[in-house]
Amino acid sequence: MGKPNILILTVPHGASHQGAASGLARALVEIEPGATVEVVDALRHCARWFRAYYNSYEIPLKYWPGLWGWIESVQHRADSTGPRWLYRHGARSLYRFIEGLTPDVVVATEVGVAELAALHKRAGGGQYRLVGVELMDFNQAWVQPEVDLYIVTHEDLGAELVAAGAARAKIVCSGQPLNPAFAALPSRDKTRARLGIEPEIPVLLVLFGGTGFGKPREILNQLQRLDRSLEVVFITGRNRRLEAEVRRLTQTQPRARVLGWVDNVYEWMVAADLMVSKPGGSTLTEGFACGLPMLAYDPLPGNERRTCAWIEKWGAGYWVRHTEELGPTVDRLLGNREELERLRTRAKALARPHAAYEGARAILKLCRDSRQ
Repeated sequence: MGKPNILILTVPHGASHQGAASGLARALVEIEPGATVEVVDALRHCARWFRAYYNSYEIPLKYWPGLWGWIESVQHRADSTGPRWLYRHGARSLYRFIEGLTPDVVVATEVGVAELAALHKRAGGGQYRLVGVELMDFNQAWVQPEVDLYIVTHEDLGAELVAAGAARAKIVCSGQPLNPAFAALPSRDKTRARLGIEPEIPVLLVLFGGTGFGKPREILNQLQRLDRSLEVVFITGRNRRLEAEVRRLTQTQPRARVLGWVDNVYEWMVAADLMVSKPGGSTLTEGFACGLPMLAYDPLPGNERRTCAWIEKWGAGYWVRHTEELGPTVDRLLGNREELERLRTRAKALARPHAAYEGARAILKLCRDSRQ
């Protein structure tokens, strides 16, 4: 019996999908040396017009968030995220690519991509097993009969899938796959020393996601009202314009650091006391792994706002619904070590730092079972 041949399909929308794909790929080859594991941007193998259609959500998201919120709410409960005939037509070249690889397993880290693969299987185009990796993004369209296994972030999200019609036996609540670095974190004291942070000063980490999206001026206006000594670290992702804007806004603040894209976000999370961020799936679960509470701020309409509700239900942070609440909430938590420690303890309890390995083992078992 040959080594497993696994294709991981992802999309370049934010850091969560690509991070999960990368984490799974590394875990798969560590557990099963010699396995063929390929991570592919599914949209690059689709028709150009289809890529434009698929990415068109960015227009209302940027210019008319309320409209996008309405569109997303409709999609959230629909059994498909788009017209199936359009998906089949736009993904013809992707289907040819998959057929050329003849994978044993196809893993989809995004709901629309899972739909594309399910339609391919439905039409008899592939005999592979299909795995959906749900990253804090429940959508009714995940529930397709062609999906053989779901890897989900938390038991509550698994329960949503079951309520939507997915078979409980297909669901593995392994957590969101992360970079293996989160499974072997350095000590807090040594990390702060290496990063040049004074031992006793509180550190607030402000994140804008991998793509760099947010309202830095509003955040800074709130933080400037605080009457306490703290270091604020801004990580702006790949958005060079945002990085330049934050540097300009903080140029008179000696305890502000501004970073763009970083490969050691886990160190900054270990070193920090609290983070302010948009509630992306990767940021949230990486924070759990580091025991770092989140103040979810300025979520995008749709799934990110639903994630805010999970954060509060799980007790690992708060949703700051109004800008004027941000400064007082930061001040209260940094001044109340008991409340902050309670949030940190809850975040640590939710941590699944080995999720990539648990997910990889489930995928490899599915692969073995399919060959019997």
